[in-house]
Amino acid sequence: MLRETGKLFALALDVARGVFRRPFQFREFIQQAWFIASVTILPTALVAIPFGAVISMQFGSLAKQLGAQSYTGAGSVLATVQQASPLVVALLVAGAGGSAICADIGARTIREEIDAMEVLGVSAVQRLVVPRVLACMFVALLLNGMVSVIGVLGGYFFNVVLQDGTPGAYLASFSALAQLSDLWIGEIKALIFGFIAAVVAAYRGLNPPPGPKGVGDAVNQSVVITFLLLFVVNTVLTLIYLQLVPSKLD
Repeated sequence: MLRETGKLFALALDVARGVFRRPFQFREFIQQAWFIASVTILPTALVAIPFGAVISMQFGSLAKQLGAQSYTGAGSVLATVQQASPLVVALLVAGAGGSAICADIGARTIREEIDAMEVLGVSAVQRLVVPRVLACMFVALLLNGMVSVIGVLGGYFFNVVLQDGTPGAYLASFSALAQLSDLWIGEIKALIFGFIAAVVAAYRGLNPPPGPKGVGDAVNQSVVITFLLLFVVNTVLTLIYLQLVPSKLD
């Protein structure tokens, strides 16, 4: 277990160093970014609507019971932007894009293409892994903005239309308590989550169990490991953010 963890961190460091090496595989980056975006945009948008609705309705119901309806907009929007949006993006990128990355690299490993590249002096990390990691990060950053907008609009609709909320109070509480740092932490989380999803997928693809069945097992393992890491890292980032950035209520 410790050895596998060390190899994963070593690959992450190799990817970080490979970003600054030349030549940069720009065409591969564009192709991978387009592919990941094409398989994740629609599912992410569809998932963002119920996420925003559930958060808004739950928080609106609780605020109504406590007599704090004026804070419904701020609570639901901040929960969506800070927590729900990056996690939705990360889960979709890991489930769709990450599994495709793992399957592609795993198939190359089984066919011994990776070994052939190393024999020819071509770094598989720089040639294959780095552009895929950057593509995941880039797409996750863009999708996070889309999910935030869809989630906020969905939360506004469900709170104002279905729960008889006041549009003015919803927007006023949001503008009064929200900060630009709330958006930044969501974008930073999306970047980090995209990096984790791609690195884990690439690592399992480069080290699949033996045999053709090993590629399928590696894909399943990469998705599960990524999900576990995402929730742990999200908790750590949230704790750091809450300690460093004071609330407007303080």
